[in-house]
Amino acid sequence: MPVVNPPISIASSADEQVLDLALRPTSLAEYIGQAKVKQNLNILIGAARKRNEPLEHILIHGPSGLGKTTLAHIIAKQMGVGLKMTSGSALEKAGDLGSILTGLGEGDCLFIDEVHRLNRAVEEMLYPAMEDFKLDIVIGKGNSAKTLQIELPRFTLIAATTKIAMLASPFRSRFGVNYKLDFYEPDEMQAIVARSANLLGIKSEPVALRAIADSARFTPRIANRLLKRVRDYAQMESAETISADLARKALALLEIDSLGLEATDRRILEIIAAKFAGGPVGLKTVAAMIGEDEDTIADVHEPYLLRIGFLARTSRGRVITSDGAKHVGVTLDHDPQALLL
Repeated sequence: MPVVNPPISIASSADEQVLDLALRPTSLAEYIGQAKVKQNLNILIGAARKRNEPLEHILIHGPSGLGKTTLAHIIAKQMGVGLKMTSGSALEKAGDLGSILTGLGEGDCLFIDEVHRLNRAVEEMLYPAMEDFKLDIVIGKGNSAKTLQIELPRFTLIAATTKIAMLASPFRSRFGVNYKLDFYEPDEMQAIVARSANLLGIKSEPVALRAIADSARFTPRIANRLLKRVRDYAQMESAETISADLARKALALLEIDSLGLEATDRRILEIIAAKFAGGPVGLKTVAAMIGEDEDTIADVHEPYLLRIGFLARTSRGRVITSDGAKHVGVTLDHDPQALLL
């Protein structure tokens, strides 16, 4: 029996992490969107290279999936220095941070993701390291304790967070630059999906790419994840090209609608609209009704519902908008948004 090659030219057994790395831009020129951030970074990197100096410490904040880690890789590559990566939750003790800092080379970048999760003792250990490039280590306890000071190479700390308000003011003030990543525009999302499809060797109709982009919640990470799932569906259907109809069927199978709402998003809207007449209703009540964690609703689902105008926050709780109620097929006998006036 002849062997039939997959219609879409990407190995179906390829590791997801390898694919993610393959899709990651390697320069600011390749990076789509965030025009102001890229412009400022180009100036920052260009000036530092002309002075032959390391970059100032950089703080990048914004919702997850918008490209903070990708920017850290690009910054280090365009500076021609090494990059070490860790996360706030991984640095449990001061010794964990000390071993990383002492292993850095001159000008290297240290990337700490979710930096708001740093232990306070570890965070305070970073202060002299960031300002004076010195590491203070306390040896012993009580009256016999001694402080050993270790000189560090001049390095650049690149910190990323989704919750900048949780960072202490003294910590934030030690960063030379602060960049906020915003959600992407629809045209930028389509360009990102088109680029990823090209890198993965996926043949697709422009309308299909638009359907995937429109369902990606203005977030590149989600767009790439959906593209890979649609690719899988196309392979199982033996489709040589991803059509708009095929993309919509694949997304429907994932319970993702044309606006990118997932089952939990729709359930939140349905509960507020049908059970509470549009609201207002407290977050704790909504979480109990749908069996979901409060933080998950507040951090994962609400930001997108707020952005597309389906949900609003009031001092008395969450309120569904008329557009949100219409989307889930619920007719309200009043306008809950009147509570906002």
